[in-house]
Amino acid sequence: MPKETLKVAATQLVVHQDIEANADKIIANLEQCAADGVEVVLYHEGVLFGYTFDMDFEAAFDQSRIDRAEERIAKKCADLGIAAIVGSTHLEDGERFNSSTVIDQHGEIICRYGKIHLAGEPWCRGGKFLPVVEIFGVQCCFLICHDIRYPELVRLPAAMGAKVCFMANCESSIVHEHKLLAYRSMPISRATENGIYLVMANAPAYKDDPDCSSSSHGNSKIIEPDGNVLVEAGWFTEETVTWDLDLGEAKGHIAWRSYTDDTPLKEWLTDGMKIVEGGSPIGPE
Repeated sequence: MPKETLKVAATQLVVHQDIEANADKIIANLEQCAADGVEVVLYHEGVLFGYTFDMDFEAAFDQSRIDRAEERIAKKCADLGIAAIVGSTHLEDGERFNSSTVIDQHGEIICRYGKIHLAGEPWCRGGKFLPVVEIFGVQCCFLICHDIRYPELVRLPAAMGAKVCFMANCESSIVHEHKLLAYRSMPISRATENGIYLVMANAPAYKDDPDCSSSSHGNSKIIEPDGNVLVEAGWFTEETVTWDLDLGEAKGHIAWRSYTDDTPLKEWLTDGMKIVEGGSPIGPE
């Protein structure tokens, strides 16, 4: 029988470039989320290493520290029976990616989504694949921050059956006020134009250093398929917002119509869906 609900959380934490301390915060938060009955927790972009544009980041970086931290987090997920999506970085064929590490409730790393459209980070390259993976039996897709500006990165997975999009952000800091309306409207649009849930975790603003590269403006949120914001965090808070998603509402009907309606874009979309790894074309419900 298909799963009817999924309890999700989006957590924003104050972090710096101290991997071990950041992992401690994530583990403590996982314990609290598990106690609250959460099944999947989303953390923001770069939460494990402290997001940065520093040109020297790669040269001074020790990947083994990330690997050990991820092992600790994965073990905690297994102990608690909870899944986590953690802003991290990984190496593949000698190339570094700004990634979300997806850990299931058994402590297995089931996916590493590499940010596809970079925002100018000099230390990584753009991601190579667009996945749909099952978490607690629910088809899910992923974005990282700047990816939100490219609607096809949600439309294609949604047409392939994704019911929830998890978006890990570390957007421009709160001092860039002219960007805030766009940051709020784009995730709402991605949910609405596809008919799926969107869960967004963003780094909070830091009161003592509001333009720090690992800070943003908070407002982590959970958005339902018709675009309403169900719950939203504050600007400066270390905070977790949660919601029980009614998966029956995530029909993906708009994405599906783009695939089936006889329009000039149908062939283009059909070809694009072949890029998605996992999932299968949805039908009407």
